Amino acid sequence: MKARRAALIEALTGRIESLITQIPAGQKRVDPGGWGSHSHDMRITFRRFPSGVDSYSEIERDDGAVFRMAEFSRGGARLPHDLRHLVVELELGVTDGIWGTIAHGGMYTSMRFAGGRRLPHDAARKSDALKKARHHRIGRAELFANIAESIAALDSPTDAQVRDIIRSHLAVVPLSEPGQDPARVVELPPPAALVAAAVAVRAAAKKWAALPVGAELSYEWTPRHFPAAAQQALAALPARSRRGGGKGSGKARDRHGQRRRNLSGSAHG
Repeated sequence: MKARRAALIEALTGRIESLITQIPAGQKRVDPGGWGSHSHDMRITFRRFPSGVDSYSEIERDDGAVFRMAEFSRGGARLPHDLRHLVVELELGVTDGIWGTIAHGGMYTSMRFAGGRRLPHDAARKSDALKKARHHRIGRAELFANIAESIAALDSPTDAQVRDIIRSHLAVVPLSEPGQDPARVVELPPPAALVAAAVAVRAAAKKWAALPVGAELSYEWTPRHFPAAAQQALAALPARSRRGGGKGSGKARDRHGQRRRNLSGSAHG
């Protein structure tokens, strides 16, 4: 069992290395003119700020628009809150969560335009409509990130511990009818996929903690190139779940300003 876990960690760490580029502070990362229009790809860069300092990530969309998004957590050695979400969504292949919504034009109150291609005049209206349409899916992505983080907090979780963690998080999923299976309501990935996401979070946290102040980690958001594990996780879902009726997974308000509550009942600022 330990050997298998070690092999999984090694494989995931290698995959994370392929998704991350370490870049010296101040170096130009993207030539927006070289990216295909409206492919919904992005590059997201997290800079290691000194402890206690307000921090932000930089988002470079494929249409040339650049944003800075204020971090929920302050600078330091701890993995940034938004980076944790990014790692989990990448690992599980979630394309309609927080980061997928940003890639498709969603803008949160924590984001400000920082340069590049000017936004269309109706960008705010389209953003609001998109966030409203994905209200439950964003909450679902919150749930997955919370489960992965809980599993990642354990050094070597047993299968029983993983089941208990999943059960405790699913207990607060709102159900529209008595007797519904909350795992089906949120289209929960298999436990093995959630464990893989947790391992990815631990690997990212280790890499972040070792990063010197001023250095950056840059992630490519390219859904068509998501890890094979994510595709396998989706394939393992029952066909009925994959079709998805869009059942809810909790309340999802704006990330900052209006507090958005995830499925575990905690607030995400």
